[in-house]
Amino acid sequence: MTFQPTPSPVDIVPAGAPFSDEQRAWLSGFLAAALGSLTPVDAAAILPSGAPVATAAPEPAGPPLADNDDAPWHDAAMPADARMKLAEGRPRSHRLMAAMAQQDCGQCGYSCAAYANAIFLKDETRLNLCAPGGKETFRLVKALAAEPDEAGAGVPTTETAGKAETVAVAAIAPAPAPAPGTSREQPVEAVLVSRRRLSGDGSEKDTHHVEFDIGGSGLDYQVGDSFGVFPKNDAGHVDQIIAMLGVAHTTEVRGRTLRAVLIEEVSLGLAPDALYELYSHILGGALREKARQLARGDDPDGDAAQLDVFAVVQKFAAARPHPEAFVDALEPLQPRLYSISSSPKTKAGRVTLTVDAVRYRVGQRHRLGVASTFLTERMEPGATLRCYVQKAHEFALPADPATPVIMIGPGTGIAPFRAFLKEREAIGAKGRNWLFYGHQRQATDFFYRDELQAMRASGLLTRLSLAWSRDGAEKFYVQDRMLEVGAELWRWIGEGAHLYVCGDAKRMAKDVEAALVGIATAHGGLDADAAVAAIRGLKKAGRFQADVY
Repeated sequence: MTFQPTPSPVDIVPAGAPFSDEQRAWLSGFLAAALGSLTPVDAAAILPSGAPVATAAPEPAGPPLADNDDAPWHDAAMPADARMKLAEGRPRSHRLMAAMAQQDCGQCGYSCAAYANAIFLKDETRLNLCAPGGKETFRLVKALAAEPDEAGAGVPTTETAGKAETVAVAAIAPAPAPAPGTSREQPVEAVLVSRRRLSGDGSEKDTHHVEFDIGGSGLDYQVGDSFGVFPKNDAGHVDQIIAMLGVAHTTEVRGRTLRAVLIEEVSLGLAPDALYELYSHILGGALREKARQLARGDDPDGDAAQLDVFAVVQKFAAARPHPEAFVDALEPLQPRLYSISSSPKTKAGRVTLTVDAVRYRVGQRHRLGVASTFLTERMEPGATLRCYVQKAHEFALPADPATPVIMIGPGTGIAPFRAFLKEREAIGAKGRNWLFYGHQRQATDFFYRDELQAMRASGLLTRLSLAWSRDGAEKFYVQDRMLEVGAELWRWIGEGAHLYVCGDAKRMAKDVEAALVGIATAHGGLDADAAVAAIRGLKKAGRFQADVY
């Protein structure tokens, strides 16, 4: 082994780093000592007078960064105004985090805390990446980002030595460029192989099993990961908007045709404030005031909650914005994340998704989910799409394959658990598996029925507990089934089982957690506070993990 000399402190924090000389010296000393490259005596020699040496925690020089461990608002089911109330009086980094959707979905490329910190430290200028938070989050983040800097803002400061080291290293050394296919910034191409309908005739849902070939893409994934797809807007919908604008499809915008830009680059969903601002400059009279109200969020008629881009163009049809200005006022078309429903150990080079085609009505118009209908209707087998793998944020099978697992996933929430079961089968895991699954009707909405029944027959699925909300006189959900078998479920937890939930964050996941608290009270002999603490302890121990949307 060849010995490599340790860099001097000035090499650790380069002169071009955004710190004063004193800050550079302090960080150099701290990092060198923490990494073992200097003795405490050497470190003391370079630290500013009065600074702690070696392993002593540094005194914070400014507001701390956001952290999930100190975030009582980190609850996807909590309304934004309640989260902001809890964050009152906190540093701006914390309030930025509270403004977000709290799903840690990764669609923005960060966790909620990391995205908040990146904005706070001015490492991220895009304020509109929180797709689940939508316009509400964007308005809150935009207002917070416009506040005057707090003391120490932009300089990484923390409450613990370990965190200081992490933040300082990140600030000094830019992260390497992500490998292709590992982030939304570096998508690759996958080929649609096939899709088949999972929901039966007469179902209120239109759910599909969609399979992609990723063999030539270089993509790599693990069960629990999500698949990010870049959809395209419906061409017919785009043509209607262009017709109302009164311009040609071939009008050049951003070096491309207007039609191509509207199909592939911008969102045509809920209208952004910038679009209302644009119309306020070219309209007159009452319509101008209406556009201004919408741009300010001062909307007594409630229009902003339902006006998409098409509806705005239709509402203000008298105006003819310049195509370039129109496009610039729209938000980028964001990728969508889907839980992967396959295991790489069972079918190498393939990835599958479980996708609900979203369709709904607003007034007299039918509206369509952009990505869901792109995947289930408009994309033809053999076609390619841009995609990437979003690595799971604390949503993975236990390291020990003998550990029992309890999976709770109604509807399309079955997706990651199908992957878990395929994986456990492929590796011969000895741990018991219990799946809670439900939907509206057993006859039409029992997704992967044959597979699950075969897994139950083979013993791979130790228990399969089902709940059908529309088959009885009263609605019956997975959380109701959990309460029915609460004694055994609590026994599994006591025997070390890991719990997983996948599905709707604001209703189902919240109700499941409430059911677990009830089970801990009824079968664990705990009072309400102790039961809540027990479930929180499972989360902290990594034994209760969620993939919610």
